[in-house]
Amino acid sequence: MPPDGTNSVDGTLGIGELAARARTTVKTVRFYSDRGLLPEASRSGGGHRRYGPEAPERLRMIRALRSLGVPVPEIGRVLDRGDTLEAVVARRLDGLGSELAALRWREAALRAVQDGAPGQLAERLELIGAVSVPPSTSALAHYWRRLLPVRLSARLRGAVTEAAVPQPSADPTPEQVLAFARIHALATAATDHCLVSHRPVTAAHPDLLYEGLHEAYVLVVAALRADRAPGSGEALDCFVAAHARDSGTRDSPAFRRALTGRLAAADHPVMARYWQLAKELTPDVTLGGADSWLREALTTSVAAGP
Repeated sequence: MPPDGTNSVDGTLGIGELAARARTTVKTVRFYSDRGLLPEASRSGGGHRRYGPEAPERLRMIRALRSLGVPVPEIGRVLDRGDTLEAVVARRLDGLGSELAALRWREAALRAVQDGAPGQLAERLELIGAVSVPPSTSALAHYWRRLLPVRLSARLRGAVTEAAVPQPSADPTPEQVLAFARIHALATAATDHCLVSHRPVTAAHPDLLYEGLHEAYVLVVAALRADRAPGSGEALDCFVAAHARDSGTRDSPAFRRALTGRLAAADHPVMARYWQLAKELTPDVTLGGADSWLREALTTSVAAGP
């Protein structure tokens, strides 16, 4: 056998020579070999592993992918042409993005605990510790699915839930972590109790009502972004018309007075707190903010009279 460790007959390499050529250790070669990433070409008469001439390049590829955090099973798929290198790198980037988001959340969570007064540390730790990392909005979505009218169509139920559930920031502040933990705890506790008392609206014809409310909320978003004070106009008329249709009547001064009282009676501190916390998490207009604008506009229109 030549002094470089290569078998002159078949060109294979011993494990030590392969390790030397790849600038790694025999232990590393054995590790990847045992996991099937480095197939043996043969065994020597003494039972020692022999590798083909392509093994050094293959080993360098394995080590490069591992340095980027690509899992061993995915490396196997790349080497065996079952997957493309581009696809593996793209998945790794997605995974790394999730890992970084989780780290940013943990850092902000630790700061939120650290920033609390001495008497608040245990309470904040328990509150924040109840939220998964990365944070999940499933408890909030479940809250809204239980809260909305049973006969509301799946399409509208999904649309309202998507609009009502605030998404946690990918790079949160300690205050946002705390707000999300609080809204998560609020939704979880409320779902465990009777939700009928704090439903946002009671509907005789849910789809009819929520379609109209959606149209009104879209108009309010434009008004809020323009910093327009609550008052009469298309958004309010649309809002009142949706409630009137649901009640089987028409918009009138008498109906507006009755609607003002009905909506005020339906107010609930849990819902008010939900929207307060949602505002801390959402840079844009929330459904709660739009609803509050419309209710104030309604009250103003009733006070102004016909």
